[in-house]
Amino acid sequence: MKNFITELQWRGMVHDAMPGTEEHLLEQMRCAYIGFDPTADSLHIGNLVPIMLLAHFQRSGHKPYALVGGATGMIGDPSGKSDERNLLDEPTLRHNQEAVKKQLGQFLDFSGSTNNSAVLVNNYDWMKDISFLDFIRDVGKHITVNYMMAKDSVKNRIASGTDDAGGMSFTEFTYQLVQGYDFLHLYKNNNCTLQMGGSDQWGNITTGTELVRRVGHGKAYAVTCPLITKSDGSKFGKSEGGNVWLDPARTSPYKFYQYWLNSSDEDSERYIKIFTFLDQTTIEALITEHREAPHQRLLQKTLATEITTMVHSKAELDKAIAASSILFGQATTEDLKNLDTQTFLDVFDGVPQASVARAAIEAQIGIIEALSSETGFLKSNSEARRALKENSISVNKEKVDEQKQLGVADLINDRFVLLQRGKKNYYVLIVE
Repeated sequence: MKNFITELQWRGMVHDAMPGTEEHLLEQMRCAYIGFDPTADSLHIGNLVPIMLLAHFQRSGHKPYALVGGATGMIGDPSGKSDERNLLDEPTLRHNQEAVKKQLGQFLDFSGSTNNSAVLVNNYDWMKDISFLDFIRDVGKHITVNYMMAKDSVKNRIASGTDDAGGMSFTEFTYQLVQGYDFLHLYKNNNCTLQMGGSDQWGNITTGTELVRRVGHGKAYAVTCPLITKSDGSKFGKSEGGNVWLDPARTSPYKFYQYWLNSSDEDSERYIKIFTFLDQTTIEALITEHREAPHQRLLQKTLATEITTMVHSKAELDKAIAASSILFGQATTEDLKNLDTQTFLDVFDGVPQASVARAAIEAQIGIIEALSSETGFLKSNSEARRALKENSISVNKEKVDEQKQLGVADLINDRFVLLQRGKKNYYVLIVE
C-alpha cells in the first residue's frame, strides 16, 4: 500500500484533508469517489486534476469510483451562471456517460480484473426513484439550515444577490444535500469512505461526511485539491477557442500539445507535478536542468509529451510534434501532406488565406498570378517576379521558379496549397 496523501503533498495537490484521512487510507484498501459533470460528451483539461487524483488513488492500491452527475444534469446548472449546461434527457446523459468513461479509461483501469478496478456510477440511477417528500423526510431533516448557511459557498452566493434576480435559488441552496446524499449512498452500498474534489467543493463534501455520521452512523473523510490557476492570471484550461477538450474532435491533438508547450516556466514547474506520473526524483532533476537552460523549454516539452501521450496516444503525439515543426522547423512537403484537414487548419490558424475556384486549379494557375492577382499575397506581378528570382518562394515547402503552374497535384488533402515567401511569411490557398 502506497501512501496516497504523501504522494499528493509533494505534488502540491492537497488543499484540505480531514484529520485522520492519511491513517485511514494506510490501514487497508479503501474506496473513494469524485463527481464529474455529464453535460457534454467530453471532459476537458479542467477535469484533469480530479482524474489524476483518482489515478493516484488507484495506483496507491485503492479503489476509485467516478460518479457521473446525471441527476444534476437532469436539473441543469443551479447557479444560472453558465450557458454551457443545459437540461438534458436521459438518452443524452447515457451517451455522455459512456463517452466520459472511455476518456477516464485512459487514466483508470476499469477492467474488473483486480479488486481495486475503477467503477463508473451515475447518481441518476439512485436519485430518479426518490420523491421530493422522501428526500426532505429522510435526508433534509438531518441537516439544519444553520449548518447549511454556515458554508462559505452559501454565504458568498447570498451576499452576491442585490435584487430579485440575484442571490441564491432554492435549487442551488439544496445542492449540497443532493451531493451529500450521493456520499451517503456510496458509503452504504459501496463502502466509499472518502470523497475528493476541488477546494471549492469542501462545503458540499463535508455535508456528505456529516450525513454519513448522522444517518449512516459511520465515519467518512474528505480531501480537496487546490484550484489550478495560471501565473499570468488567465484561466487555466481555456484557449482562444474556449475549453481545451480531451476529445480530439473538439480539440485536435496538435492544439492540445501546443497548449501545454506554451506554458510559462513558472506554470510548467507546477503542472509537471500535477499532470504527469513522473516520480519525484525525475521531476526534481528536470526542474534543475530546465532552470540551467530555460530557453530549451525542457519542462514544457516533457509536460506536453507526457500528457498528450496519455490523453491521445504516442502516434498522435508524433503527429503533433511533426505538425509543430512545420511553422518553426525543417518540415518537408511530405510532412505537410501527412497532416489531416483539421490539423492543417490548426497549424495555419491566423495565416492569411484566399479562396480559389476548383475549376481554376484544374486549369492550372501560373505562380505569378497565384502570388499576386489571385490572392494579394504579394502586391504586384513585378514583386512576385522579383521574389521568384531571389529564390524566396516556396509551394508546399518546395522552392519554385517562374515556370511553376499550380494544379490539382499540388493540393494538400485535395483542398489546400501553402505559399511561402522566405522563412516566416505564409499564405494559404483554399480550393472551393
